[in-house]
Amino acid sequence: MNLQHLVHVVSLILMAVALALAVTALVALGYGEGDFMAFAGAAVVALALGGLGYATTDIVRDLSVREGYAVVAFAWLAIGVAGALPFLFAGVVESPVAALFESISGFTTTGATVFGDIESLPRGILFWRSFTQWLGGMGIIVLGIAILPYLGVGGMQLFRAEVPGPTPERLQPRIAQTAKLLWYVYAGMTAAQVVLYLLGGLSLFDAVTHAFSTMSTGGFSPRAASVAAFDSAYIHYVTIAFMFLAGVNFALHYRAVASRGRIYVRDAEFRFFATVMLGASAMVALLVLASGAYRELGLELAIRDSLFQVVSIGTTTGFVTRDYELWPLGAQVILLSLMFMGGMSGSTGGGAKTVRIHVLMRHAVAELKKSVHPRAVVATRVGRKAIRDDVLLNVLAFLLLFFLIYGAGVLALAILGHDLPTAVGASAAALGNIGPGLGDVGAVDHYGWMGGLSHGVLMILMLVGRLEIFTILLLFHPDLWSSARWR
Repeated sequence: MNLQHLVHVVSLILMAVALALAVTALVALGYGEGDFMAFAGAAVVALALGGLGYATTDIVRDLSVREGYAVVAFAWLAIGVAGALPFLFAGVVESPVAALFESISGFTTTGATVFGDIESLPRGILFWRSFTQWLGGMGIIVLGIAILPYLGVGGMQLFRAEVPGPTPERLQPRIAQTAKLLWYVYAGMTAAQVVLYLLGGLSLFDAVTHAFSTMSTGGFSPRAASVAAFDSAYIHYVTIAFMFLAGVNFALHYRAVASRGRIYVRDAEFRFFATVMLGASAMVALLVLASGAYRELGLELAIRDSLFQVVSIGTTTGFVTRDYELWPLGAQVILLSLMFMGGMSGSTGGGAKTVRIHVLMRHAVAELKKSVHPRAVVATRVGRKAIRDDVLLNVLAFLLLFFLIYGAGVLALAILGHDLPTAVGASAAALGNIGPGLGDVGAVDHYGWMGGLSHGVLMILMLVGRLEIFTILLLFHPDLWSSARWR
């Protein structure tokens, strides 16, 4: 592995973050709330470091598989550090660890925040929180591939390590074209949501920041009450619709244009995802109605809140319209279960991904059939497609590692003194990139009260979850570094 390639590409991505910081500096300047210099200073630091790394290393024409995984992992670490600088320079956090936590939570689209009094923050900071999620949602590495076509074949190595799901899907022969198409769909849907929010009476600032956080399935909001701050059924249903769309494979959205939407109903993963969302919403609605919690609030609001929270948690967005910890325990268990599933492969959602859960369930059915008919040849199928053995083994290995890491996170937080509901909820929320969990980090709580070690554990879980586990674990494999050289 050529370390110059690693430094060169990470430096380019750091310069892209500097551009994003400069854009936010202009937003902060426009609102004039005193945080302009924090972003300007952070942009200068990121540009200087990125420019130095770029100028002192050789141009990359190709990347090996090892270099691709290393670039993605270290790029996300560098992005997190750069994104933390404005919080430090503006003096809105108590420690560098808290600043790094907020930044990594943003870029990984987790949405866990250290801020309790969110609405007291300058609007430049509030914009940056949502902007980090929007950039991290489709993946800043994928954006790099789209605007840096000279990476050539090496772009596929970055794409493979960055795009969530068992197998990355190409829409065009050249990977740079695929990255551009995905970003066009992503940006276009974000713009459409902004327009619909404006038609619903939201201010431009609220419309943009909430659209950024919705399409990225991030969940950061400039309002302390999240989307519950808008007492509007229209705003809630628009948010539900776009959270659901963000949880769907973006390649499927692109292909839907040519098929006039028919591809959705033909896609087995989409049918499974939609069925789970609707079924879970119906179950939660029945449970909250049976509890009597909505006796005075009405049937429509019970259905709306249930649908909102199921789609929000199921897509790992993390917006809230109601404190679901006041709901019956059965409803909370359903929401906790959805934290592990997440959105479809190729979506901006986190979690283990719908396709893996679907494959696992279909494999279990196939094994049952084999038990009844030992001599039969029974393939594991999703829809009409038979799943190859190597993909099946990859799914099983991923899910095993996913739940082992989740258990390790719960244990670590329990050792650090957190009660079981908090440890269980926080670990699921961090590894699944959701944000709100259970216990002391529930729907109306924050993570600012936790200590630095707890923040460290959760940041590791966020990165592992966002980068699909293998990308981070490979950093600790000796073979990745056995051939490391500077030239």
